[in-house]
Amino acid sequence: MVIKGQFVDIFKRRIYPAEINVEAGVIASIKEIGNANISSHFILPGFIDAHVHIESSMLIPSEFARLAVVHGTVGTVSDPHEIANVCGIPGVEFMINNGKTVPFKFNFGAPSCVPATTFETTGATLDAGAVEKLLQRKDIKYLTEMMNFPGVLNKDKEVLKKIAGAKRLGKPVDGHAPGLRGEQARRYIEAGISTDHECFTAAEALDKLNYGMKILIREGSAAKNFDALIDLLHEYPESIMFCSDDKHPDSLVEGHINMLCARAVAKGISIFNVLRAACVNPVLHYKLDIGLLREQDPADFIVVEDLKNFEVLQTWIDGICVAREGKTFITKTTALSDSMNNFHCSKKSIEDFSIAWSGEKEIHVIEALDGQLITNRLIAAPLVREQKIISDPQHDILKIVVVNRYHEASIAKAFIKNFGLKHGALASSVAHDSHNIVAVGVDDESICKAVNLVIHQMGGISCVSDTHQMMLGLPVAGLMSAGDGYEVAKAYTDIDQMAKSLGSSLSAPYMTLSFMALLVIPHLKLSDKGLFDGDEFRFL
Repeated sequence: MVIKGQFVDIFKRRIYPAEINVEAGVIASIKEIGNANISSHFILPGFIDAHVHIESSMLIPSEFARLAVVHGTVGTVSDPHEIANVCGIPGVEFMINNGKTVPFKFNFGAPSCVPATTFETTGATLDAGAVEKLLQRKDIKYLTEMMNFPGVLNKDKEVLKKIAGAKRLGKPVDGHAPGLRGEQARRYIEAGISTDHECFTAAEALDKLNYGMKILIREGSAAKNFDALIDLLHEYPESIMFCSDDKHPDSLVEGHINMLCARAVAKGISIFNVLRAACVNPVLHYKLDIGLLREQDPADFIVVEDLKNFEVLQTWIDGICVAREGKTFITKTTALSDSMNNFHCSKKSIEDFSIAWSGEKEIHVIEALDGQLITNRLIAAPLVREQKIISDPQHDILKIVVVNRYHEASIAKAFIKNFGLKHGALASSVAHDSHNIVAVGVDDESICKAVNLVIHQMGGISCVSDTHQMMLGLPVAGLMSAGDGYEVAKAYTDIDQMAKSLGSSLSAPYMTLSFMALLVIPHLKLSDKGLFDGDEFRFL
């Protein structure tokens, strides 16, 4: 097979007419040729998402791949710690095996933090021994994000064992240290942590770059750090990568890493620096078996209309055309059991969600921030009716709850600002990282109804109003659907629109909701055990 076009040589920083000869899935030769009768389209390496939780797409890996290849993505660096927190090693194996059913290059890591903290209830635990067994597998490429940065700084023995195991096997260690600067950042990096995708200011990222860390610029459905960090690509092209981290299905239908390339070029950044971050750096850093348009490389490449909008015309993986002009050629897999789950809680009553008033004049309030995973902490006066503290929609202070999904337990309750609901409630069993049920609403009856919809289907996202209810079931671990990716995306769009019709002004209310129980991101979060101070790492 021969492909002709404008060849983008990222390493030599040249663009020239060329003929690429592919034999048996490998690039046999690349020959520079004259301009006559050469397509004006551009040939470049495929895009790579350098850090993503496939589970957050609400799609199993094979369905994620069907949607991603349309946008020129040929591979991912995937952290399966969402399903690992629910189902343990069998969950990780499910992701690997399902990913192998399609022509797409998933690269999974060994989850480093299952559970992420000891302040929440999860469905599984992976100690250093279990992590090392995973790291010994050839299809496990790295140790995933070390979220327990206090454990690294305080030299927790179990944490250091996991890092040492990765070092011993020559596999990189991903980081997760939002806001860490100066001496603490230096110590964290010197422990062996090689990347971070949590920087939300250029100053923080620059601090970490100067200590030798690679920085992943994240633009997902909830956390959006592109604008704050992209200018660093001018000076640090070999130390920057692009990632989505968490991307809901409707966002994946719209675009992927190709959209970040278009935005970066529009900001005046060199095309070669942009493609270095989008295509090359992840392959080199993680030692991935993904081709970079060199002779004898796997034939993983894309053809784009231009180097401005990056409209993808063709996507090739191992010499197979997997997408063309917006249509995926990856067929839906049927070799799947969607019975993997871990859900053991019973239907709740309205009274389970009430909060008795004990005379307090002030309450702690989580302030959700659109486009960020961090939250602020606020103090507010409680709204009291019949000796109970209730939601205060007039001031946008709503009740938030976390329900243990693994066994019967008391329900954790607190208050949150910026969800904006005027009616009804939202609930979800996608609640990083333990994936208990998280819900927010204007009254206990609505919250109860939304939670019970999720419990009835053993996982999913729900939305209820006084007159209507919607439910998107996620039967695979309570995180993913085995259905057609485009149909799941449409169902998600519909329920997202309903949430916004109830008053939410958040750009992605369900994605924001899913992070309100993530204790390792400051400043104030709610686990199934109570309200948590992410700075002091203690319950309030």
